[in-house]
Amino acid sequence: MADWDERYRRGEHATAEPSRLLVRAVEHLAPGRALDIACGAGRHAVYLASRGWRVTAVDASRVGVELMQERARLCGAELDARVADLERGEFRIEADAYDLVCDFYYLQRDLFAQLQAGVCAGALFVAAIHMTDEAPDLKPMNPDFLLEPGELRTFFEGWQIEHYHETPTHDPDAGDHTRRTAEIIAVKK
Repeated sequence: MADWDERYRRGEHATAEPSRLLVRAVEHLAPGRALDIACGAGRHAVYLASRGWRVTAVDASRVGVELMQERARLCGAELDARVADLERGEFRIEADAYDLVCDFYYLQRDLFAQLQAGVCAGALFVAAIHMTDEAPDLKPMNPDFLLEPGELRTFFEGWQIEHYHETPTHDPDAGDHTRRTAEIIAVKK
């Protein structure tokens, strides 16, 4: 995580503003228990916590988690911040524990089943993940961390899809650039 720690130290991280996708997904929901995986500097976790959600936020970058804790402190929000490497299985996801799971720009295919098991029946999974057909002027990303067209939807067979869209979107980590992204809001049946 040294690379991400260094990026956060240099200020190379997303704005403090939450994604419009997340705001739209939760605007009419009563606060409950939320999990924000690969939360980075915590823009989504802090947003949710400031609105009364009981948030567990997990990231492998200690510096990112520290930035999130400071943001939460400044707005008077409380959250459960964890430094854990998801790829190494350092965080255990409880079954049927969350009213909301959010995953923004993190893809670990073998983790999806665990994340989905963590969502209570009738609760939401919100995700926006980069896709393979990136803009040519952006630094290439590891293809293991990019979705193929239509792939995100396949992880949610048997769920009620409230929103699904594949589109170029502004990436707060990519400066003024856009990246092709798959977005989903799904309700567990």
